[in-house]
Amino acid sequence: MQRIYYHYAALAGFFGLFFLLMAWPTLLAPNTGLPKALLLIVSVGPLLLPFKGFLKGRLKSCTWMSYLSLPYLLHGITEAYADPIQRPFALTEAIFSLLLCFGAGCYVYTAEKR
Repeated sequence: MQRIYYHYAALAGFFGLFFLLMAWPTLLAPNTGLPKALLLIVSVGPLLLPFKGFLKGRLKSCTWMSYLSLPYLLHGITEAYADPIQRPFALTEAIFSLLLCFGAGCYVYTAEKR
C-alpha cells in the first residue's frame, strides 16, 4: 500500500475524532454538570497542538499525533464499559482513535530512513 494512504487514514481518524469530540458534549449527549467550553478545551485542545505539522505530513507531528490518540482510546474504552447509554459514542471514539494511531504510526514507519 502506498504511504500516502496511511496519511489519509490518519486524517480520517483525526477529523472523525475531532468532530465527535466537538459534538458529543454539545449536541449528542449534553452534560449539565460542567461548562461546555471547559469540556471542549480539555477534550479537543490537545489534538490541536501538532495539527499544523500533521496536516503537512511532518514526521515528528505525525508521531506526536499517534501518541496523543492513545488517551482517547483509553477514554473511549473506559466510557463504553462504564456507561451503557454512552456506549455507541465511546466505541466510535475508540475506533477513530485507533484509526488515527495506526494511520499516523504506519505513515511514520514507512518513511524513508535517512
